[in-house]
Amino acid sequence: MSSLVKQSIKKALNDRQLTEAVLKSCLKSVNKRADTITELDDLEQSRQKARAVRERSINELDALHNSFKSSFTKAGGILHYADTALAASRIVTNILNERNLRSGVKSKSMVAEEIGLNKALIDAGIDAVESDLGEYIVQLAGETPSHITAPALHRSKESIGRLFSEKLGIEYTDDPHELTMVARRILRKRFVEAEFGISGANFLIAETGHVIVVENESNARLGASLPKVFIAVTGIEKVLPNLVDAAPILDLLPRSATGQRASAYVNFLLPNKSKSADSQEFHLVLVDNGRSRALKDPLMREMLLCIRCGACLNICPVYRSVGGHAYRSVYPGPMGAVLSNMLGERTMIHQELPFLSTLCGVCKEICPIGIDIPRMLLELRSRADKPAIEKMAASVWEWTMSSHTRLEMAAQGVKLFSGLLLVSGVLENKSSFRKEVSRP
Repeated sequence: MSSLVKQSIKKALNDRQLTEAVLKSCLKSVNKRADTITELDDLEQSRQKARAVRERSINELDALHNSFKSSFTKAGGILHYADTALAASRIVTNILNERNLRSGVKSKSMVAEEIGLNKALIDAGIDAVESDLGEYIVQLAGETPSHITAPALHRSKESIGRLFSEKLGIEYTDDPHELTMVARRILRKRFVEAEFGISGANFLIAETGHVIVVENESNARLGASLPKVFIAVTGIEKVLPNLVDAAPILDLLPRSATGQRASAYVNFLLPNKSKSADSQEFHLVLVDNGRSRALKDPLMREMLLCIRCGACLNICPVYRSVGGHAYRSVYPGPMGAVLSNMLGERTMIHQELPFLSTLCGVCKEICPIGIDIPRMLLELRSRADKPAIEKMAASVWEWTMSSHTRLEMAAQGVKLFSGLLLVSGVLENKSSFRKEVSRP
C-alpha cells in the first residue's frame, strides 16, 4: 500500500474527533434506515423492482439516450456530451465564459466533484458558492466531501463553530440552529444575486425529458429557478425509461440514504421552451468519463446500477473507522473503491482501494439495488498491479498447487530444508529462545 494511503489512514485513526463524528453519524443513518425500511410491505420485492428498472436502463442505454435527447431538446433544453472529466469541466466553463457570468450558486453534485469542476471554475475566475449546507462547510474549510450524501459528516458542531468564526467573522457558537441560520442568511443573498446555477441530477426521464433532482434543503430548487442560466451535470447512466419507473427507486433512495420516508424535495425539472426575454437557459452536461468502458466489462458493469444512496458507506466497518478522506478518492467507501477503478484515469491509489475492505458482505446486504460489491472488490484485487516479486510468488504458488506431483515435490523440499535448519541449529536456537521468554 502506498505511503500516501497509509498516512491518510494513520492520520484518520489518530484523530479522535473525526472518528467519533464519523461513527456517530454512520450509526445514526443506519438506525434511521432500519426504522423506515421495514415499513415497506415487501422490501425484497421493492428491491427487485428498483434493480429491474436500473438493469433495463443500462441495457437499453443508447435507445433511452436517443429518446431523452428528443424530449429534452424539444422542451427547449440544450444538451452536451462529454467523453472525459476535462471535457465536461470545459463545457461548463465555456458556457459561463461565453455569457460573461462570474458569480453563481452550486448545489451538491458528486459528478461535479468527479470532473474537478470547482477547481476549473476557480481557474476560470468564476465564483460558485456551494449552497448545500454540508458542501458549504467543506468549501469554507478548503476540503472535499467525505461522504457522498453527507459531505461534512467528519466534522463536529464544535469544529464547524470554529470554522464559521474564523471564516465568516461571527462570534463562536456550536449551536446547530444558530450556525444554520448564519449560513442561510449568507446563502439567501447569493441566491438572489446569482447569475447562474449549477446542480447534479439523480435521474433523467427518457420519455418526458425531465431532470430529477432529490434534495432536502431546497437549495437545488432555488439554484435551478432564480438564475437566468442553469446547468445540470450528471453521468450518462442516470437515464430511466419513464416517470413510473422512477417510483420504486424514489421509494428506496431516501430510506437508504438518510432514513427518511421521502426526501423533502423531489424536483422534476423541465426546460422552458419559451423564447421570451425572461426565459431561462437550461443546459445538461452528460458525462461519460469511463462509463462506456465500464458498460463493456461484464464483471464490473453492475456497479453502474448504483443510485448513490451512501448506505454501503454507513454500514462499512472500514469507512466507519477512517472516514472518507482516507480513501484519497472522490468516491469513498465500498462503492467508491469500485467506481474509482471504473471512472476516469485509474491510478495506483485507486488500485489499492479494493484492499480497504474486510469483505464482510454487509455492503451488498444493505444496498437497495442488491449490487454485489464484494465480488467486484475481489475482482479488482485480482486485477491490481502487484510488485514483480509478489507476482512471481503467486505464479510459483499457482504452478505448484496445480499439480499433485509438484505439490509432493514441494513438500519434500520443505522437509529437507527444515532438516538442514535443524542440523545447523537455527530451529533449535529459536526453540530455546521461546523457552527463555516463556519462563516466569
